[in-house]
Amino acid sequence: MNLSAMLRQRQAAGRPVTVGLIGAGKFGAMFLAQARSTAGLHVVGVADVDVERARRQLAAAGWPAAACAAPSLSEARDGGGLHVGDDAAALIAHEGIEVIIEATGIPSAGIRHASGAIANGKHIVMVNVEADALAGPLLARRAAAAGVVYSLAWGDQPALICEHVDWARACGFKVVAAGKGTRYEPHYHRSTPDTVWDILDRYLAIKDRGSINPKMFNSFVDGTKSAIEMTAVCNATGLVPQSGGLAFPPASRFDLADVCKPRSAGGSLEGEGVTEVVSSVTRDGRDVPHHLALGTYVVIEGESDYTRRCFSEYAMLPDESGRYAALYRPIHMIGLELGISVASAALRREPTGAPTGFRSDVVATAKRALKAGETLDGEGGFCVWGRQMPAPVSLARGLLPLGLAHEVRLLRDVAEGESLAWSDVAHDENDDAVRFRREMERTFAPAEASGRARPAA
Repeated sequence: MNLSAMLRQRQAAGRPVTVGLIGAGKFGAMFLAQARSTAGLHVVGVADVDVERARRQLAAAGWPAAACAAPSLSEARDGGGLHVGDDAAALIAHEGIEVIIEATGIPSAGIRHASGAIANGKHIVMVNVEADALAGPLLARRAAAAGVVYSLAWGDQPALICEHVDWARACGFKVVAAGKGTRYEPHYHRSTPDTVWDILDRYLAIKDRGSINPKMFNSFVDGTKSAIEMTAVCNATGLVPQSGGLAFPPASRFDLADVCKPRSAGGSLEGEGVTEVVSSVTRDGRDVPHHLALGTYVVIEGESDYTRRCFSEYAMLPDESGRYAALYRPIHMIGLELGISVASAALRREPTGAPTGFRSDVVATAKRALKAGETLDGEGGFCVWGRQMPAPVSLARGLLPLGLAHEVRLLRDVAEGESLAWSDVAHDENDDAVRFRREMERTFAPAEASGRARPAA
């Protein structure tokens, strides 16, 4: 509760927390909009493969052109300005930067940049949850060994859910389920960048279609992003996936405790201590009133009659039995809140969520019947979507992680809905991202628990 005071102290001492941002997309731009008004933060440099886009994003975020004209990182650090370029490696290596924000959204780039930051003794805030789902447990372990912080990104839903879980456990509650809301219908798993507009136009008024990346948006629609985010939550909190992955049951904010409790207690979950994403749409396509489409939640159990009475007395959201109750946050503000992670890493040396094990995985699953010889196009594309799965099951079956299902050729026909295996594609074992993932599998597979939901008592 004292991050702002600690930042002001650094500002008064003439030593603001210095930051390098890699990736100037929407998340990065939102961070930049708030960073320039946050005392004690100094963004030294922004690296993006499209330098002109980065400059446009800075202008849109309110940065005057004169403030973004530092010709070098050293001059940006010493003169208080900001350097814009395309050299992420230089940003990572620069001695005047304390915290690197990785916001590219590309798994292989995220692994490379995070590894570089750790090697250079810098804290890493991993906006790139795609990379975290693919290799976060090993990155976090290496960061800890190097004495730096590896952190999920506050403002994004996984970090907020981790905070819900930590709050509940610190209060002595048993966590039954945690997750978020989204818009979901079963046919969304077949959505492609071409057909995603049929879904988006129903609830988003996007006048300029050229302003968004339909492949990226499709990842949110087809279920992939939910699987990625809940995998990050499981690996950071000790919660586990359900054996069939996410079921997306419809639920309002006021139904959470009734829906997200074990089936044995009348809910929809196979057990307790799991992640689930609730839908803002019923199975017949109607909007759920008071839905949680942009929010996050945790469902807890009251383990005494006294506690259960307090759920009602203090306006919690109990289920019909009074045994379970929910707490929710209605929105998340992604990059506008990201400074919390930066400050926490630099000043408290504490992550806002970080992997502690390899419990959950995201596996490539066929959107349609695929033919041998096709080239997979990864997250949000035309070929596969990501299904959450217990990591021990994924490893035992040799399944292909979604983050590596890009630009690889299929070796056999695959039926719609079938999970792909490593042996189904012509992958390159010498690829850096493949090698890192394989190392993580070897590192964590022998020691991890079964990864199954705990049956309710």
